Amino acid sequence: MQYKVTTYSEDETMELAENIESEKFPNMVICLEGDLGSGKTVFAKAFAKSLGIKDNITSPTFNIIKEYDGAEMRLFHMDVYRFADIKQDIGIPEYFNKKGVCIIEWADLIEDILPKNRLDIRIKIVDENTRQFVITPRGNKYEDLCERVL
Repeated sequence: MQYKVTTYSEDETMELAENIESEKFPNMVICLEGDLGSGKTVFAKAFAKSLGIKDNITSPTFNIIKEYDGAEMRLFHMDVYRFADIKQDIGIPEYFNKKGVCIIEWADLIEDILPKNRLDIRIKIVDENTRQFVITPRGNKYEDLCERVL
């Protein structure tokens, strides 16, 4: 099943991320896909803020992975855009079992190493402020999460 959510401002995008964060669980994997400027990092920032992370969240494009300590659990924020051409093992799958939350920007580029159970979120730009989120839960925990918050 897919869920479609339309947001009409950055604040509404942040609210969506906060709602999903409210149902977080250890080893949660959120895969974000979308064009440049679609709101992937905005989503990650709002999720991190809800986790109690005070650090400035930026896209980890040049780092690939940034780790943050939250009040309740850790956040592993990944941007694999540059990784798609490298195709070497830098241990990304190890993060899926570190009891934190993984948010992966450009996740479709590493689909072959993603866990089977995850939350796929495709963000489409409608206009300057409007975004359509196509959310696909993969696995029972993610289906339950979507039923509760969407």
